[in-house]
Amino acid sequence: MDISSQWSWNNLLPVFSMGLMGISLLAYVILDGYVLGIGILTRYVADEDKGVLIDTVAPYWDANQTWLVLGVSLLTVCFPWAQGIILGSLYVPIFIMIIGLILRGVAFEFRIKAAEKYRPIWNNCFHIASVVVSFSQGVMLGQYVTGLHPSVIATIFSFLTGFCLIAGHVLLGASWLIVKSSGNVQKRAIFWAKNALWGTALGVFAISLATPAASITLFRKWFSFPNIILLAPIPFITVSVFLFIYIQLRRLSHDDQNTHPIMPFLGTVLIFFLAFMGLAYSMFPYLVIDKITIWQAAAAHQSLNIIFIGAMVVLPIISLYTVYVHIIFSRKISNQENK
Repeated sequence: MDISSQWSWNNLLPVFSMGLMGISLLAYVILDGYVLGIGILTRYVADEDKGVLIDTVAPYWDANQTWLVLGVSLLTVCFPWAQGIILGSLYVPIFIMIIGLILRGVAFEFRIKAAEKYRPIWNNCFHIASVVVSFSQGVMLGQYVTGLHPSVIATIFSFLTGFCLIAGHVLLGASWLIVKSSGNVQKRAIFWAKNALWGTALGVFAISLATPAASITLFRKWFSFPNIILLAPIPFITVSVFLFIYIQLRRLSHDDQNTHPIMPFLGTVLIFFLAFMGLAYSMFPYLVIDKITIWQAAAAHQSLNIIFIGAMVVLPIISLYTVYVHIIFSRKISNQENK
């Protein structure tokens, strides 16, 4: 294949389609991640504070989940062969996640309209559903980075990533709560974030080790020369961001007026971004490690052209709406206001 054909539109289109899918899934992981974190934390606050936690995510609820729909739609339409293998291999955790998403949506709506005596039931359902969704997504991540190979070690690792992703979502939710709340709720959020930081670090470390270990191809991408030199800053930056978050949380716990409450959240978002980019680098050009490349899995060029144009229209609209909603509802939520 000559250089001109390598850089042809037909060859680049699957790459762009994968990029759009990646952006959509990353946006979902971060935006719905803090909602899942808030849902997990609702069990650990007093009844009078549960409404505060829910109100910090209520305006963004619907828009955040749209990113998951967009990402899965792009996978299904743009890479039909790969989606059959990926979704087929992850059938059980996907089914559990869907059940959790349905229960979470029902609980979120019903807790608002339910009589006072029934509200604790829906609060518990919201918490349980958030844990189920978070854990199932972590299991899917663990199975994916190990190449979708069913084994005892892969299963144990998948369960580990499930628990670590719960910690990551709690860190996102708690750091978001630091921005959106005040008083006792904010202090509790700082405490939760400090504890969840360690679980998140364990998850990032485990996936960083497991990904190159899953394939000799991925191992060479990270540890061959000169890649190991060029990529060395990534783990150092990641460790530095973890330390930055820890320092910011410690300052906030001591009421340091020079520390902005949004710093831990921005640091957490950066951690998720770095982890995602590291995973994307490891996987490219594969959609399934050592099995299917994006060009092998891609749909017909005519289909990709249509989907790409549609995605380029829809994605900016969703992005602008997401930013607009977060700006409009950027103020803090107080307990008195919730009442």
